[in-house]
Amino acid sequence: QLQLVESGGGLVQPGAGLTLSCVASGFDVSSYTIGWFRQVPGKEREGVAYIWRTGHSPYYTGYSDSVKGRFTISRDDAKNTASLQMNSLKPEDTGLYYCAAGRSPTLGASAYQVWGQGTQVTVSS
Repeated sequence: QLQLVESGGGLVQPGAGLTLSCVASGFDVSSYTIGWFRQVPGKEREGVAYIWRTGHSPYYTGYSDSVKGRFTISRDDAKNTASLQMNSLKPEDTGLYYCAAGRSPTLGASAYQVWGQGTQVTVSS
């Protein structure tokens, strides 16, 4: 069974940092693009960051404009895990954060086939 499990969410104050983790099981993530998404009630799921590579090339990353320079995505294929380090958090970063695995390097949610259940991040004073 293909599965992704996120962890690390919580309640933090504006300006704080948080690191989310994603653990995959049932498949080898090394051939997949890993993406992080977030969603708030009433809005569409928003792509935040992705990381991918082809063969033995270096990893390539992409970020949404809203998080560029504050968030960093990484992965450890040997451990079948991925992370999203979030710095300088803002109230508008609040949402349910998902990790996902897909075949294309994109922030578009429709390109991802395997999804986790999400971890809640709340940024509030």
